[in-house]
Amino acid sequence: MKWLSLALALIEPSQAALRFGCSTLSIQRIDPLVEPGNAPSAHVHQIVGGDAFAPSMPTSNVDNSASCTTCVFSEDFSNYWTAVIYFKRRDGKYKRVPIYPNAVLEPGTRGGMTIYYTQESFNSNGRAKITAFKPGFRMTVGNPQTSTREEAVQNSGLRYTCLQTILTRGSETPDFPKAPCPAGIMAIHHFPACWDGKNLDSPDHQSHMYSTTKGGFQPAGPCPSSHPVRVPQLAYETMWNTTEFNDKSMWPTDGSQPFVWSTGEGRGYSTHADYVFGWKGDSLQRAMDSSCMFQACGGPRAPLRTQSSSEMNKCAVKNFVAEETDGWLDELPGIRLG
Repeated sequence: MKWLSLALALIEPSQAALRFGCSTLSIQRIDPLVEPGNAPSAHVHQIVGGDAFAPSMPTSNVDNSASCTTCVFSEDFSNYWTAVIYFKRRDGKYKRVPIYPNAVLEPGTRGGMTIYYTQESFNSNGRAKITAFKPGFRMTVGNPQTSTREEAVQNSGLRYTCLQTILTRGSETPDFPKAPCPAGIMAIHHFPACWDGKNLDSPDHQSHMYSTTKGGFQPAGPCPSSHPVRVPQLAYETMWNTTEFNDKSMWPTDGSQPFVWSTGEGRGYSTHADYVFGWKGDSLQRAMDSSCMFQACGGPRAPLRTQSSSEMNKCAVKNFVAEETDGWLDELPGIRLG
C-alpha cells in the first residue's frame, strides 16, 4: 500500500493556487484597455498592481515598463481594476465608498483587492495543464451596459456578498444587497479560464476567452475545442466598506438600496473588471507548476518573491485627470443623471 500511495502521489497534478492582497494603486477616470488614450475615460475605476498603468499602455511586456507594484508578490506587475461604488444620499448627492483589505492577508495593505489565481478549485487542477497567461495578454469580464437581472444571472462569475463580518463568504447574489450590511459589501469578479491559445486580446476583449466558470470557487467545467487551453482561474474580491452609510435616514424615502456603480447603474448589473498581464518572466508559470498554496507560494524556498506592505504602499501612479472623485459630489464624475 505504501508503494501504491507513492505512485499515486507521483501522478497527481500540482495543486498550486495563489491568493494575495494588492494595495490601491490609484482611483481615477482612465481605462487603457477599453478606452486607450482617453483621459478621462467614461467612469471612475479603482486600480491595483504595477506602476506602468496609464491612459495608454504597451501591448507587449508590461513588466518592462513597470518599476514597482502594489501587490505582495513583487514579480507581479499586472494591473487589475474595476469600477467604483458610490453611495447616493437621499438628497441626491454622491460619496465614494471606501475600500478595506481582506483581514487574512498581508497586514498593513491599503485598500485594494484580493487577487486569486486558482486552477480548478482550491484543491485540484483537474489533471489539466495550467498554462500561464502570455506577455501582452489582456481581457475583461462583465459589461457596463448590462441592465437586466436576467443578463446578470447568466454571468455566474459576477456576484456580491452582504458581509455580516469581514470573514463572511457565500450567500452570493447577482445584484446589490437590498438591506444595510453590517460589515460592508464584497464585489466578486471571476474571469473565464479557457483561452483560444492564439489571440492575446480580441476587439471586445472577451471573445478570445470562454467561460465555464460556475462561481463561488466551484470547479469549472471542461474547456471547449474552440478555446482548449486552460489558464489560471483569475478572480478579484473587493471589500467595500459601506458601514458609514448604514443609517437608513440617508437612504431613499422608498427604502430602495442606495448604492450605484461609477457607471451610474444602481442595481449592480453593470459590474465589470479588467486585466492586463504583467508577471515578470516565467514567474506565474513557475507558481502554477508548483504545489504551493496561497501565502506559502512566496518566500526564500517558494516559487515567488514577496514584499512588505510598506513597500506595496509606496508604489503609485500620478493622477492623469484633474477632478474630485471623493467627498459629497453633486454628480458622478463623467456621468450626468436625470
